[in-house]
Amino acid sequence: MTALIVGGSGFLGAELVRQAVSDGREAAATFHSCPGDRPGISWHHLDLRDAHRLGELLDAVQAGVVINASSGNADWAVTADGSFRLAKETARRGIRLVHVSSDAVFSGSQPVYDETALPDPVTSYGAAKAAAETAARLLQPSAAIARTSLIIGDGGSAHERVVHELAAGTRKGALFTDDIRCPVHVADLAAGLWELADSDAAGVFHLAGPDAVSRYELGVLIARRDGLDPALLPSGLRADTGLPGALEVRLDSRATQRLSTVKIRGARNFLSKG
Repeated sequence: MTALIVGGSGFLGAELVRQAVSDGREAAATFHSCPGDRPGISWHHLDLRDAHRLGELLDAVQAGVVINASSGNADWAVTADGSFRLAKETARRGIRLVHVSSDAVFSGSQPVYDETALPDPVTSYGAAKAAAETAARLLQPSAAIARTSLIIGDGGSAHERVVHELAAGTRKGALFTDDIRCPVHVADLAAGLWELADSDAAGVFHLAGPDAVSRYELGVLIARRDGLDPALLPSGLRADTGLPGALEVRLDSRATQRLSTVKIRGARNFLSKG
């Protein structure tokens, strides 16, 4: 069975590709701007706004499962409409769908959000991701929707780059002490997504870390791991900036973890130097 990774050249997609090759899976991946360079994977250009091309690709690859790890940010045509097209075309062909969603679908008005929580987005990006969830659940009742949080790696994520740039003084800004999320390591997240892809589990799942930390605390953990002086990191309150978006979004992943063999580590664990 061929697995198609949509968004294979992105940060999460690249880890899904790496694990597919390592596990000896038959897999293909899509890219929008530039293909990945990992051997053992067939790469295919895809713009999720092009329904005809999407159908052609699904037929050519003959995928048994599709993992949608694409990131169109707040571009509704890609993130919302593109995900709708993908759900529609995979459902038409009887292809299993694993759709990656985000904690951005929540407003932060609740203390904790578990898998039963309904989206209440407050940003354009969150609204697009919430619409994508709805499309997947409506058109693909057997699909797995996996919500996650800030994705961290071993140096390659956007969040890690921001910490290094702030510490070096090459970037303006601050890390907020009142902006709370539940970061996840990209390898844990990818493993959890492959487990869902291999199963027939349907519905909403949370693949986020158990540690709720501020962006500033996350920055300090990254700095210490990488041998940087945390004192170089500027801090601030997001509430003082007027920036849109939720402040505290705590994903409760315990129900998903009880069903999973993949242990999702917390940020204090995977960023520990020990």
